[in-house]
Amino acid sequence: MINPHLHRQPVPLEPQKHGQLKIAFPVTDWSVASRLNAVFVAATEFSDACKEFPIVFVRAGREADGRDQIAPIAVLGVGSEQNLYLTEPAPPGQPQAWRAAYKPAVLQAYPFCIGRVDEQRFAVCVDMSWPGAGNEIGQPLFTPEGQPAELLKAMQQHLEVLEGEIQATRNFGRRLLELDLLRDMRFDATLPNGRQHSVDGFLTVDAEKAQVLPDNVLGELHRNGMLGLIQLHWASLGLMRRLMEWHVQRNPVQAAAAAAPAPAA
Repeated sequence: MINPHLHRQPVPLEPQKHGQLKIAFPVTDWSVASRLNAVFVAATEFSDACKEFPIVFVRAGREADGRDQIAPIAVLGVGSEQNLYLTEPAPPGQPQAWRAAYKPAVLQAYPFCIGRVDEQRFAVCVDMSWPGAGNEIGQPLFTPEGQPAELLKAMQQHLEVLEGEIQATRNFGRRLLELDLLRDMRFDATLPNGRQHSVDGFLTVDAEKAQVLPDNVLGELHRNGMLGLIQLHWASLGLMRRLMEWHVQRNPVQAAAAAAPAPAA
């Protein structure tokens, strides 16, 4: 899964071209994710992710039959290209650490990702724009014989597992659509002077619709684990208020300006 706000220059790995490439892994400076205001989370991550991030749903393209494709995401910021899960560099230019105890699987793999080569084939890619990718420092990706080295083997396995989880998560989103359980979500917060700030563009599971589902459907959702996922999604939404508090702490001047009364006409 390639995210343009994270993987700025993803390149498929080939032993002939990248036999000398080394990667400084794991990542310690997360400033590379400073423009990432949301990231995909698989259903298997909900139990960990819900403790750290608001989990909501978005429309993420189309299925083959034309229906919306639904994906769950962890919200990282309340503004465009804002990531509040990074520490502020102090002094400026210093590495930025990840602020939460959990990193979504997409980030755990960075700078690696999976990209499409053609209609049938996928390849492990590395973000060549990342400063930790080079020929001098880090772990090799290939052996002298051109075979995957230990780091690349581990990343291939991680990404293959993640791809399988992505497919299973799409089934979850498809079932939510079939049951007409999703509705547009809007979060309103009060800034320090009483003005409102709204965050929208997300989807949430409608609690009222979920409560009146037939018993046989509730039983199905309980047995396949989807009911538990819905409950974890609801539990995570309280963290939206913490995000707004972080936003005000991080941007006091911007927050005050946004909260200032408009001039009289």
